[in-house]
Amino acid sequence: MIMTNIDKISLRFSPKPLSLTFALCIGLTACGGSGDEVVEPKPDEKVYPAYTDIKASGGETTTFDASQSGHGFSTPAPNLADTELEHHLEGDLSFETAFTTAPNSEHPELDGLGPVFNNADCNSCHQRDGRNSTPIVPAGKTRIKLGSEAGLFLRISKAADEVCSVGTAANDYCAPIPVPNFGGQLFHRGVLKARPDWEENLFGGQADVYLSFETKEVTYPDGSVTVLKKPLFAVENPYDAPGETVNSANVTSDLLQDDVLMGWRNGMPVFGLGLLEAIPEADILALVDADDANGDTISGRANFVFDAVKAKAGNTNPVSLGRFGWKANTPSVRVQSLGALRGDIGITNPLFPDESIAGTALHDSYLTRTGFVDTGSDENGAPEASAEFSDSVVFYAETLAVPARRNVESPDVREGARLFEQLNCTGCHKASFVTQSSGDIGGAPMSDALKGQTIYPFTDMLLHDMGEELADGRPDFLADGSEWRTRPLWGIGLTQTVNPQAGFLHDGRAATVEEAILWHGGEAQKSRDEFMALTLDERKQVIAFLMSL
Repeated sequence: MIMTNIDKISLRFSPKPLSLTFALCIGLTACGGSGDEVVEPKPDEKVYPAYTDIKASGGETTTFDASQSGHGFSTPAPNLADTELEHHLEGDLSFETAFTTAPNSEHPELDGLGPVFNNADCNSCHQRDGRNSTPIVPAGKTRIKLGSEAGLFLRISKAADEVCSVGTAANDYCAPIPVPNFGGQLFHRGVLKARPDWEENLFGGQADVYLSFETKEVTYPDGSVTVLKKPLFAVENPYDAPGETVNSANVTSDLLQDDVLMGWRNGMPVFGLGLLEAIPEADILALVDADDANGDTISGRANFVFDAVKAKAGNTNPVSLGRFGWKANTPSVRVQSLGALRGDIGITNPLFPDESIAGTALHDSYLTRTGFVDTGSDENGAPEASAEFSDSVVFYAETLAVPARRNVESPDVREGARLFEQLNCTGCHKASFVTQSSGDIGGAPMSDALKGQTIYPFTDMLLHDMGEELADGRPDFLADGSEWRTRPLWGIGLTQTVNPQAGFLHDGRAATVEEAILWHGGEAQKSRDEFMALTLDERKQVIAFLMSL
């Protein structure tokens, strides 16, 4: 039985026997003393958080069978009905489907890739349903060009003239402003002949992207030193001005203008997403503290974003609470999944039926030069991905199991849980929620497996200012350039079991959980500084707790 009673998870000091206490009181009174003057208080008790002993992070959707496996994020929720399990497994196949250039007469169900894209399948950005590998710059080189091995990509947008604080139809609901002839995401790969100068840029995308790193040292008060690395990017050779860079004498490319904002993004784990969507909106909004009314230096904000599901249904105010994406810029698993299918891969679908680069000079040129049938429609004029394929991908992402916690009995893990609470890490990483017991998610009926579950994701689902060093300077709906959504911590200890080359944070810069903590600033600066002030053993205990999640 899981122990949640605080009496069972606290270290208690035994009280004195009643007779001894009574005798002491009599003796002190006879001497003319008072109890207030001579009775010393008991030592402080060590009280452990209620989540210290919790193993089932996902409630009944938790898997206990694969938590030490390289496939620890890839297990179906064990409480799915038989028909749901079949649907989930169909989605698993769809998630791993690699698409090809159109037209593909032998396998028309696979064609439609691109014509520019970041990867050809979902799994490449979410390896084994976890994080992608952080690219490595080999010894002797200062940078690498991103290619098929990278799950990193760049969000792009034009700087707005003023801060957008309330989304309306007139201001496109505060959505990022697309870069003319490029859009809102930079696609560094392309199919054959995607670019007009394809002979010199075989399989080139909208532009070339180069990655390098800079490093810095962080010294703890006890003298320990940790080296941190920060990714830097350079964008060169855009299709609309081949060979240009930002340092060219006369910059003409729409992409390389001074008012274009760019920010790295890294693929996230995809397990437990349905549970996060099933958290009641009121419970998330109850945590908003935009003006830091409680004075703890933490002031979470909600992002409200355009909802394509509501728009398709004819809703006159298609705005919803943002829950997913690094800046909480998408409202549902459906919008997130099908947006990535169209955006990252270039596969149109019923929710996003237009090509990601439709109407740009690059797409128009591609169709004219090649004569290929790749307007975003299949041979019947429907989107490239069918409704059945799309629904299966969404359901798969909604119903992956959450891995169980490990080593919860370890004294170091228990002490780490107490210190995690003491440092106020739960000011952002709220431990638990209970999912809704009825209703739809993403405009579709919710699986019974997700209903009424007590879950421990360790996130408040809100935006927080994380400081200048993590800022990318790029607003996204109501999120500003230094705000990020609190990442759920469940499963974080298995990240590098699932993919040993995975990194942490929005751009994969942190090679370890400790490095990720040391990058925290802004609202998290106080907690980060207090973590640094701990002893080495105490810091190891905090890490041990996080690795147990």
